[in-house]
Amino acid sequence: MPLTKKTDGRLISFEGSEGSGKSTQIARLAEHFQKTGREVVTTREPGGTEIGEQIRNIIVHNSKGDEMCAETELLLFTAARAQLVREVIVPALTRGAIVLSDRFLDSSTVYQGIGRNLAADPVAQINRFAVGNVLPDLTIVIDVPTEVSLARLKQRASDLPDRMERENVSFYTKIREGYLVLAKGMPERFIVIDGTKTQDAIEKKIWAEVQQRVK
Repeated sequence: MPLTKKTDGRLISFEGSEGSGKSTQIARLAEHFQKTGREVVTTREPGGTEIGEQIRNIIVHNSKGDEMCAETELLLFTAARAQLVREVIVPALTRGAIVLSDRFLDSSTVYQGIGRNLAADPVAQINRFAVGNVLPDLTIVIDVPTEVSLARLKQRASDLPDRMERENVSFYTKIREGYLVLAKGMPERFIVIDGTKTQDAIEKKIWAEVQQRVK
């Protein structure tokens, strides 16, 4: 499917370290938009399509995952993203829907570029190839200190930590700092939300910011 310019649809991406609370706030923001009568499509990265979910399983659960090189990880993430854009996001935006995505291209900039120390230019070029002209209208970074992120991961129920969740403190510190640097450099697109507040307080802050920026 060719990438077309958006109509009155809007793409809002959520970013942040593991355990920052993105999923909870995406669900709450979706309810706010639905109450206004807007169609809302929620999705996640990697995943969101049958192909993308299979790629997700390779990235996070494959038995040989710890042997995966950074370049392979980047290409797998962006392959899933390319499919998601063409199969889900573009059709939804064309219909005028609000698309809420749990991660998008900025996650590759931060996780693979900064976290895995890949050069910025190749990461940016591969990102552009995957998404074409489809960029978020708004990106919400839910920011939590590294120690909070790791503590929340330990508190998660019975699920075994996946490959990304098993990373060390140094890695997650770089991830947090990377998101804050991105947000500072693009204040017209990014909003940074304090993820240590209560879920209700975070929800209220996000909705107030979104109402100001997304018409």
